[in-house]
Parts: sequence; structure tokens; C-alpha cells
Amino acid sequence: MRPLTGISLKLISVMLFITMSSLIKATAAHVPPGEAVFFRSFFAIPVILVWLTLRGDLRTGLKATSPLNHFWRGFVGTAAMGLSFAALGMLPLPEVTALGYAAPLLVVVFAAMFLNEQVGVVRIGAVALGLGGVLIVLAPRLTALSGPTVETVQAVGAMLALTGAICAALAQIYVRKLVQTEETSAIVFYFSVTSTVLSFLTIPFGWVMPTGPEIGLLVLAGLLGGLGQIFLTSSYRFADASVVAPFDYASILFALGIGYFIFDEVPTRAMLTGASLVILAGILIIWRERQLGIRRNKARSARTPE
Repeated sequence: MRPLTGISLKLISVMLFITMSSLIKATAAHVPPGEAVFFRSFFAIPVILVWLTLRGDLRTGLKATSPLNHFWRGFVGTAAMGLSFAALGMLPLPEVTALGYAAPLLVVVFAAMFLNEQVGVVRIGAVALGLGGVLIVLAPRLTALSGPTVETVQAVGAMLALTGAICAALAQIYVRKLVQTEETSAIVFYFSVTSTVLSFLTIPFGWVMPTGPEIGLLVLAGLLGGLGQIFLTSSYRFADASVVAPFDYASILFALGIGYFIFDEVPTRAMLTGASLVILAGILIIWRERQLGIRRNKARSARTPE
């Protein structure tokens, strides 16, 4: 185990994903979200294939034993991506990022509902705290539903971002099922393939011919998305999940910087307060998962005959 290497790789992946989101946001005024999903997914595939080839995992890494679960993971994951991309065209980058933090909180709820996982008081309390933070971020937007057109668009964007977080949480539930039978590389690859194919279903809703600079930004977004996934996956090879997972929340720092300097977005007090509560709740859940993991390992050791 090399924790510093794992943390470094995780931070690189976080930066790549935020940069990818900023590129999508830069094209959102002209390029529909479904079309952006195509570029993000299709141009990630070559990066993933090269990575698998270099690792020598091209043959075994693409073996799928649960095609239906791959499809449903791809379906809800594509919905999450498309909704998030749509929200990026309506809201500041840091706000979309903060609302996306609802996903790991909802995973706890969905795991109890669909996977019959036992959820204790600590995690229930953390989820309640985090959802309270989400409401703080949402509240100023929802009160503007009957206001001027710009404010109404932002309210819709907030709801799209939250719905995207719900879909992302459902996608994680499918991932938890898939990891029991599938290689991580197969999960990553078939998600990109599925989302590429599903993006074509949005053509009737209006695709456009991007300008030259927009094509460059969208292709780069896809390449960075593929690289981000590789760095993310690699980070867990060098450190425990409980060590690297909290660094997901570094994305808010990158989002604040990019939003301020590139898009001239000034964060509101409500957004900062709500995001802080959501981050605190997420870290509490990660800490609790680590404690439970330690207990389970001790229990297994105690049952193992010497």
C-alpha cells in the first residue's frame, strides 16, 4: 500500500473530472446535453482501450458475465450524466458540484432499500445532516420558481442537478452488484459504450453542428473523462477506499477556482454553507464505513481457525 500515491492519483482524477465539467459548461449554451454525453462517452473509449492494452487486460478486462446489469448501470449512469450536463448550462459550476454530493448520501438510503444493508444511527444521522445541506443549497433556487425567467431557469437547473444525483446513486447500487462478478475495467468500458449508444436517442430532441472550437472542447472533455476514470481506478490500487474517498470533496475547491476565474461565478453564502454540511456528512459516512470494515475484518479473523 502506498497511500500518498493513491491520494495523488485521486486528486488528479478529481481535477480531470472538474476540468471536463468546465469544458462541457463552456459549450452548454449551444450544444445540447445529449450530444455532450456522446462526446464525453465516445472519446473516452479509446483512452480506456489503450489503458487496458498497456496493462495486458484487454481480453479478460472486457469479459461481461452480467450484460443486463451493465445495461441498467449504463442507463441510470447516462441519465445522471445528461442531467448534470444540462444543469451545468443553467447553474454555476460550484453549485452543480455541491448538489452532486447528494449522490453518496443517497447511496446509503438505496443500499438499505434495495440491497438490504443494515444502516445504523450514525449513518442515518449523517444522511439527514447531508440532505439538510442539500436543502440549504436548493432553497434559494426553489423560492425563485415564480420569479424572473433567469431565476426560473436556475431553479430548473437545481432540480436537474438533484435528479442527476439520484440517478448517480442508483448507478452506484448497480456497480455494487456488478463488482461481485465483473472486472472493474469491464464496468468502466461497458458504461462508456452504453452511454455512447444511448446518447443517440436524444438526436430527435435537437443535435447541432458544433463550431470548430466547440468540437475541440468536447473531444478534450471525452479524453479527460477517460483519463479521469483511469486515475480514479488506479488510486484504489495504492490505498484503501476509506483513505482516498474523502478527497472527492476537493472537487469543490477546484470548482470554486474555475468558476470564479473562468466563468466569473461568485459563490453564495447558502451554497457554501450547504456544501460544507454535505461534505461533513459524507466524511462521517466514510469514517463509519471504515469502522464497520475494521469490525467485520476482526470478526472474520476470530472465526478463522488457527
